[in-house]
Order: sequence, then structure tokens, then C-alpha cells
Amino acid sequence: MQNLATPYLLFIGDAQDPLSIKMARSAADWSPEKCIGEYRLPGCTVTTGCPEMSIDEAAKQGAKSFVLGFANSGGHLDPNWLPMIQHALRAGLDVISGLHDRLTDYPELVATAAEFGRQLHDIRHPSGRLRTGKGYQREGKRLLTVGTDCSVGKMYTSLSIWRALQQRQVPSTFRATGQSGILVAGEGIAVDCVVADFIAGAVEQLAPANTAEHWDIIEGQGSLYHPAFAGVSLGLLHGAQADALIVCHALGRSSMRAIDNRPLPSLEETIALNEQMARMTNPAAKVIGVAVNTSSVSETEAQAYCAEVEQRLGLPCVDPIRHGTERLVDVLLTVA
Repeated sequence: MQNLATPYLLFIGDAQDPLSIKMARSAADWSPEKCIGEYRLPGCTVTTGCPEMSIDEAAKQGAKSFVLGFANSGGHLDPNWLPMIQHALRAGLDVISGLHDRLTDYPELVATAAEFGRQLHDIRHPSGRLRTGKGYQREGKRLLTVGTDCSVGKMYTSLSIWRALQQRQVPSTFRATGQSGILVAGEGIAVDCVVADFIAGAVEQLAPANTAEHWDIIEGQGSLYHPAFAGVSLGLLHGAQADALIVCHALGRSSMRAIDNRPLPSLEETIALNEQMARMTNPAAKVIGVAVNTSSVSETEAQAYCAEVEQRLGLPCVDPIRHGTERLVDVLLTVA
């Protein structure tokens, strides 16, 4: 894994959608000690909660890396950001990107980085040699978060569970499978940039055999029901060989993210399909709980929704932000 210099200055541009800055928010929420501030442009209506500062101010205060903290459909680099990136390089900062477009494909960025002795980090793009998946049984225990849609809280749920396991001194590791998780953990493989034949194998390498009591908490991606990302989600399921699955859902979403007029599947449908697909490599795989983003409703409504889901499915249902994940971990630790 590339050595990412900290602290970070999080660049969120002129973003207006909170979900569009999930990479910056992830770093600010889960590794705040690595974040010195955020750089916003006029028109930006969202925030990471970090102090606002310019590139030059951040450099004076010790920032080491300029993080492109936004995600967009297709993962493209807006040409309007190139002057800001060059400014950061000239100010002495490395640049970290989680976009599909590579920083190293822009000759002007490569030239500026070389001139000022800085590094360009395209953390979404795997650099190591990958193998195809085999599906052979391997030791250790694994949990994978899955979803009714993309951007429903799979990474947040995974990190919450991992921290709860650490607090209980249960041997465990968070396995990042996307650019946001990699920025938090400092390592991982962004599976949506892996050639399709190698997705399952990449996850087998990311979460290899371990001691019998060790839990790998594998960050999920996409959804089996999202036309754009279902292939990645399926490869993750097969490679994870998960013993336990947690379904993540966003309450109040009327359509799949970035797709019009496509309702989200029910929790029952999501559980059935994910268990069916996961059992190709682990016949014992099962959903053990539900994690819901209830930010669109009041606390009273959130409690009522979770209670109704629990009664209907017979599984614990929590909002990891509002309620924590202790009840999910209680069930997880009963998995044989």
C-alpha cells in the first residue's frame, strides 16, 4: 500500500450533496486525528466538520496531503479542479485521489509533482498482482456488509462493528474494499477497480485464512439489486466467503441512487438473494442483522421502524449512528 502522508487537507469543492463527499466525511469521522481541515469553494453547502482553511493556510499548519474528498458518478476528475491540485503540489502537499480517473494520466499534474518533489496517489487502483478466486474453505471468521442500494452505510456499519469488537478485545481486522475505507485504514483493495475475473480472488487475498477466533470485517460495496454495481457486489460475496452478513438500508429513499423510478428491494428480498449468492462459497452464510440509516426521520420514528423490522424478521435492527452496533456484535459473537 502506498504511504499516505498525514495530516490531510480535505478538498470538497463546491459540493451540495452530503453523499458526494463521503470520502472526505469518512476520513473526518473515522480518523479525525489525520485531518487538519477542509478546503471548500463558493457554493459548497456541505461540510466535514473540520476547520475551514485554504491550501496555503493548511500547508503552514503542517498539512502533508491534499485529499480529493468527493465521489461522483463514474469517478471522473473535473478539469476545474486541476488548478487547485497544482496549487497544492506547489505548496508542498502530496495529492490523494479515490476517483476512477488517474491523477497520473494528466501530464500537467505529473510534471508539477516531479518539479516540486511530491507524490500522486491513485488509491482506487490496485497495484499488486491479483489471482482469480478459488472458493476453497479457509480458516477464520468473516463478516460482510451488504445493501439494498449503494451509499446506505456499509462502510460505517463495518467500522462501527470493528471498533466494538476491538473494545471487547476480540481479534479482528477491518478490510477496506473502497477508496473511502482505504483512506481510513491506510490499506485495502478498491474492488470496483479490479478486473471482473479477479474480484473474488482479490477479496480472498484481502481477507486470507486466519486464526479460528479472528474476525475479518469486510466492507461491502454496491448492491445485488443496483444495475451499475451488482457485478462488484457478487464478486465480493463470493470472495468474502462470509460466515455472517448484515443488510444495510437507507430509510426514506424512493429510488436506487442515481437511477430514476427504480424502487429499492424489500429487506426480505435482499436477505434471500444475498444468502443464496453467498452460499456458493460458504453454505453456512446467513444474515444476522439489519443496519438502517434513519437520518431522514425522527428518533421516535426510527425506533418504531427498527422495532417493526425486528418483529417481522426476527433479527436485530439498529441505526449504527443513533443506536450503536452492540446488539449486532452480540449476535455476531454467537456465530459458530
